[in-house]
Amino acid sequence: MGKIVHLVLFDIDGTLVESYDFDTECFQAATKDVLGVTIGPDWSRYNHVTDSGILIEVIEELGLKSDSDRITEEVRERFVSRVADHISCHGVSPIFGAYEFLSQLVARQNVAVAFATGGWSESARMKLDAAGISFSSIALASSSDHYSRTDIMRLAEKRAGNGRYDSITYFGDGPWDQKASETLGYNFVSVGSRISSPQSIRDYTEANVALRYIGL
Repeated sequence: MGKIVHLVLFDIDGTLVESYDFDTECFQAATKDVLGVTIGPDWSRYNHVTDSGILIEVIEELGLKSDSDRITEEVRERFVSRVADHISCHGVSPIFGAYEFLSQLVARQNVAVAFATGGWSESARMKLDAAGISFSSIALASSSDHYSRTDIMRLAEKRAGNGRYDSITYFGDGPWDQKASETLGYNFVSVGSRISSPQSIRDYTEANVALRYIGL
């Protein structure tokens, strides 16, 4: 018998970093800067609730598909620069206990960890760094890789490196996180109070409860 290996994936905004609200505002502002339209904040109306997924639909609705590469690049640049401005003015906090919890998981021989975010990679890394929870050893898959959250999660699974896991758990805070986990057959744990799920933690000060949900 080999050792049991658990893969633990994490969303970032609202799950590891207190960034859900300002991230939404920066994304709306960047889209308005470039396209002149106000979108959201009811993200659940979009098929793919990721930065690139939402933008693809907005571009299609506006009939601008032929110009989508340029528009995407401009919106992404505006967004990343707005996030950087926000962080330099206000800073950004980790969800309570996130650093300690990640450190504990990374230190375990029988656990692999990866980040799977619907945000673009530049802004995701920026937020993790600013919140003091960047781990160079943790792989990241993002909206820069794919517009579909399930594809991002599958890619994070692959990048985590082992290939075969006895269990896969995803920590998220949005209904789309829960839905994607169900689609992929992942064990799901909700963080915070934005959604209710059978397995939930307020934050990572409830580390023992979180570990139990993972199966550790």
